[in-house]
Amino acid sequence: MSAEFTTDQIDAGRRLFGGPSLFMLGVAKLEQLPEVKGVEIAFAGRSNVGKSSLINALTGVKDLARASNTPGRTRELNFFNIADRLTLVDMPGYGYAKASKKEVKQWQAVLRGYLRGRPGLTRAFVLIDSRHGVLDADRETFELLNESAVAFQLVLTKTDKIKPAELDKVKAETEAEAKKQAAAFPLIHATSSDKGWGLPELRARIADLL
Repeated sequence: MSAEFTTDQIDAGRRLFGGPSLFMLGVAKLEQLPEVKGVEIAFAGRSNVGKSSLINALTGVKDLARASNTPGRTRELNFFNIADRLTLVDMPGYGYAKASKKEVKQWQAVLRGYLRGRPGLTRAFVLIDSRHGVLDADRETFELLNESAVAFQLVLTKTDKIKPAELDKVKAETEAEAKKQAAAFPLIHATSSDKGWGLPELRARIADLL
């Protein structure tokens, strides 16, 4: 257990994600957005960063979030109900868009509208592949979150795929990137969906937002 969290906080996270987790709906247009109900958090990240795997690992529900067979093809905000206490929003992967410029522009307008106009959106978690670190596509998302005044936090994924020394380096570099961003928290979560590393702490962080 991380020294950063108490036993009670870890337990609160376990209880939250131990409840039922259900897919609610996919939204492609702003007028389809569901009514805000309590705390809402969003997960963002590049295509193939491991977003679906992390959501499934956090909730313990296999295939709750389904990855598209073709990276960059998912064009919906997917809403999930976590134990009737939290709404989790899976944002489409970015940086690998197999779409026309017109489609990309339309979708970016939906994202901007969601981020700027969603009163219940408490925090965004931006996932970073630990093997690659922060890339330009991530920085564009940081800027969008800064402009939208949405508080966000960076989460390293796939940390079991690199050596401990490499992880220390990428974690320090990612923390330095976070400190440059107006809306970012400097604390980084390092996770592995396959190994379960960092998941109790991330659940505790999310439960704290309630």
